[in-house]
Amino acid sequence: MKEFLAKTYPSETIQEHTNNLLKNYELLKTTYPNLNIDWDMLYMACLYHDLGKINRKFQDRLKYGKKDDSEIPHGILSLAFIDYEQLEDKGYSNEDISVLFNAVGYHHDREINFSLSDVKEEIAYLKKEYLDFKWDKIEGIKVKNSIEPDFFVLKDRIYRKRDGEEKFFKYVMLMGLLNRIDYASSAHLPVEIKNDFLVECMENLLNHWKKERPDAKWNKLQEFMIKNRNQNTIVVAQTGMGKTEAGLLWIGNNKGFFTLPLKTAINSIYERIINNIVKEGFKNKVGLLHSGVMSIYLNTKKGKDEEIDVSEYYNITKQLSLPLTICTMDQIFDFVYRYKGFERKLATLSYSKVVIDEIQMYSPLLLSYLIVGIKYITKMGGKFSILTATLPKFIVEILENKKIEFVYPEEGPFIDTTMNRHSIKVIKDAVNCEYIEKLYDNNKILVICNTVKKAQEIYKSLQANQVQNINLLHSRFILNDRRGKEKRIKELGDKKSTGSGLWISTQIVEASLDIDFDVLITELSDLAGLFQRMGRCYRNRGIDHDTYNCHVFIGTNDKKCSGVGSIIDKDIYELSRKCIINKNGIFTEQEKMNMVNEVYSMNKLKDTNYYRELINNIEYLEQIEDFEKEKADVQKMFRNIDSETVIPRSVYEKNFDEIHRYISIINEKFSKEMNEDERRDLKYKKIDARDKLIGFTVNVRGEEVKKYKDKDLPINKYESIPIIRCEYDNEIGVIFLRDYENKYMKKNNMF
Repeated sequence: MKEFLAKTYPSETIQEHTNNLLKNYELLKTTYPNLNIDWDMLYMACLYHDLGKINRKFQDRLKYGKKDDSEIPHGILSLAFIDYEQLEDKGYSNEDISVLFNAVGYHHDREINFSLSDVKEEIAYLKKEYLDFKWDKIEGIKVKNSIEPDFFVLKDRIYRKRDGEEKFFKYVMLMGLLNRIDYASSAHLPVEIKNDFLVECMENLLNHWKKERPDAKWNKLQEFMIKNRNQNTIVVAQTGMGKTEAGLLWIGNNKGFFTLPLKTAINSIYERIINNIVKEGFKNKVGLLHSGVMSIYLNTKKGKDEEIDVSEYYNITKQLSLPLTICTMDQIFDFVYRYKGFERKLATLSYSKVVIDEIQMYSPLLLSYLIVGIKYITKMGGKFSILTATLPKFIVEILENKKIEFVYPEEGPFIDTTMNRHSIKVIKDAVNCEYIEKLYDNNKILVICNTVKKAQEIYKSLQANQVQNINLLHSRFILNDRRGKEKRIKELGDKKSTGSGLWISTQIVEASLDIDFDVLITELSDLAGLFQRMGRCYRNRGIDHDTYNCHVFIGTNDKKCSGVGSIIDKDIYELSRKCIINKNGIFTEQEKMNMVNEVYSMNKLKDTNYYRELINNIEYLEQIEDFEKEKADVQKMFRNIDSETVIPRSVYEKNFDEIHRYISIINEKFSKEMNEDERRDLKYKKIDARDKLIGFTVNVRGEEVKKYKDKDLPINKYESIPIIRCEYDNEIGVIFLRDYENKYMKKNNMF
């Protein structure tokens, strides 16, 4: 029998590959039997999706490496095998058949630079070639003379506005699940792993607490989330109330995604879950998804007794197959642009539960993605829970205006009224080191500035005054240094720590690090940010003295706090300043919630640039045409094109040999002579080298790269890292000097 290949490396026939799809189809159907999908249509999509690969040009390319630019995408040719007349006899409507044709035809996005006559010509050859194709899964297999235009038109798609939402979302489900099954099968991975463990793991956690405290039980927040597992929820709870546990209890034994704005925060939650909650077999249960995940997986492998295939763990996470995924928003919410290939993510979210934490930290652009994303997810059948310490009221009002249903606790925010954690002093001045020095007395002080530049200034002033045991943490340290600093601040900020010290930082500690300091000194950014910062001080303890533990610098009428007007919205800053200017002394949780409701109401914000930008972004996302965008372009938008990964010149020079050794390892080739163990070892070696190389990098703004870039450091044929002219100090970070001399670079050009 003639062999028709579907894939090479490893070699796999069309029949073998499709059989793998059918196994994953059965797995999906068994795991989630109640999905909003016509299972028979999905079966047919799996069955027919790759039959177009029978064509000779595809086979010659796989078997002999012959590339033919006139090759028609196999998905299009597969349509000639679908017996639509038989489907009509079975009662399928034209709409259903059209959905099936579009899902199969476009299951891989390929450029269409050919005509219908080219397709007909290829089908004529196909009618001869398929005669040698034998498969017991399809009886009486035939090839039509052409593709029926009632069901599929070349270069056309199923569009939401033109074809209606019902047909569009039916197509999204079929196409998305076909892609999920196809991609997983190609990688020889399960399309889904059932969540049958999380409820039990949470009960085990509670039982563990009971060993230390026999009266331990789920608190009111956590009970509310258990009670409303089948509802969309919006819940506000003060810092330290166990929001992570509440989110996991709400997900229960369902497919879940837990999203946060900062990588540091999700890394921390991931570590907590695999170390304290889902301890056994976590690699088949919990995944981490963000742009730097491979590094975390490598370090996890080193710290665990359990055998972990890092490459497989990474792939199964990327396939969205794991029951629980902790991720940044860009990894799942980019579907709002409805780019070519978006269907896979939205179809997955249609039967998932999404927890959105710390929503107040998102910019107007990212917040618009969340709001539009929530609208699509709920329309498709998925669930969401906004679970946050600070909830701007206007977000709730926008969701209500969008007719998105959710439940909100009747008793309002979950707060602990039995103790007061904060006593606040408002200072109408710029933050300064003299004030900080007076408060530093063998205690733990956290200073938070709005900008890196201001944090560096404060650090250098304190250093010049010979203040001891001071540290600086912000986003402009190379990753190696930042990792060490984050570890040290967490050690000092641990509630069991008896040490002392002074840390100066920026908003990166607002929600990302579980730390508890004795005194907070901070610039005002906005109320939501301020209350997040206050959560890093007296995190789970009541104030038991008459002195202030939170000192808030709000600037003067003439001189605002750093970052206002650039990274902090001026209007919201002014509203926040006006609201807090006369506050003094004990600051209850209820007062904080009341202030947030006052400042972040639709009425207060409707005339601000922040609100206008948010609404304009939402309207744009809702109006763009389906399939208009390319996936790569959307990913750039989400990953903040204003930020670029670079290596400071001095870091490059100091570590020249080491950096180039890692680049050499990254470029080592796999050979055909390698056995499986050797290939795996080289793969890990390359992953480790890339992780170590990234350790020398830092993210800076795009405009700074344009201004200070010296050269590009090639990594491989497709990648390079800019080397930038700047000073770098492992205690201060990146410093751009305006008078940096270009002639120095010309004398020391190492390329």
